[in-house]
Amino acid sequence: MPNQHHTRQHADATVQKKATAPKLSGLRYIPRWVGGVCCYIAFGLGGLLSSLTILPLLRFWPGEKTVRVARAQKAVSWMFKAFVAMLSFAGVIAVSTKNIEALQQTKGKVVIANHPTLVDVVVLISLMPNAGCIVKQSLWRNPFIRGVLASAGYIPNRGADWLLHDCQQVLRTDTNLIIFPEGTRTLTGNIVNPFARGAANIALRTQTDILPVVLRTDVAGLTKQQSWYQIPRQTINMSVEIGTSMSYLLYDAKRGNEAKMARQLTRDLQQFYLDTLKQPIKSH
Repeated sequence: MPNQHHTRQHADATVQKKATAPKLSGLRYIPRWVGGVCCYIAFGLGGLLSSLTILPLLRFWPGEKTVRVARAQKAVSWMFKAFVAMLSFAGVIAVSTKNIEALQQTKGKVVIANHPTLVDVVVLISLMPNAGCIVKQSLWRNPFIRGVLASAGYIPNRGADWLLHDCQQVLRTDTNLIIFPEGTRTLTGNIVNPFARGAANIALRTQTDILPVVLRTDVAGLTKQQSWYQIPRQTINMSVEIGTSMSYLLYDAKRGNEAKMARQLTRDLQQFYLDTLKQPIKSH
C-alpha cells in the first residue's frame, strides 16, 4: 500500500501545520461571505463565457482530437487555478501541497482522493494539466459548465458498460481520471465515508495503476451538510498530499475473479485513508 512517509516535500510547498484560522462573526464575517459568494458567481459566469469563446476555439483548432482535448484540459486547469486563487484571496481556503511533481507528471492513471469539501475536484484539476473526471448526468444540462465538460473530454455517468468503455478511451490518451471512491462529500464526523467499488473496478478492468491523493482539512467547511452559499467562517487549510503509485497488478486476477479483487482493493484503499487521515500533519 502507498505510504505517506514515502512522499517527499515539494520545494515551494507550505507543509508546516498552520494554526487554525480565527472564526469570524458579526460584521467581520460580511466581507468573507461577500467575497466567497462573488467567487462562485465569477466561477459560473467564467464557465459560461469560456464555453462560448475560448473553449470552442481550442476544441476546433486544427489538430487530432486528442491534441484538441489536451489543449482544453490545460485551459480548464488554468481557469480552476484562477478560481482557487480567488477563494484563497477571499480567505475561504488556503491550499498547500506535498510532492506535487508526482501528480503533475502522472499520465494515464486513476487518481483517487477523499472528498472533504465542495471544491476538491477544482483543487485537484487546478494542479493537473491533464485531468478528466466522471460527471453526473445532471451537470451536463447545466448551461454554465456544459461547454467546459464537453470541451475537456469529461465522461458522463451513463451506465456501467458505456462508462467503462469511456474510461478506457480517456486513459489511453494519457489523461488522468479523477475518482472519489466515497461517491459524495465526507459526512461531518466521519474520517471518510464507506468506499464504493467503482474506482477499483475501473482500475482493474482497464489495467490502470492508481495514484492516491490525501486531502487534509483542519476545520469543517463546504461540507455535504452545507449549501454552497454557507461560506465558512474559518479559512479552510487544505493540504494536498500525493501518495505512492499503486500497481493494479497487485490485484490482478484470472477472468471471473475481478469482483472479488475489486472488493479487496476497495477495502485496502479505504483502510489506507482511514490510517493516513488519523495521523497528524507532520512538521518539516
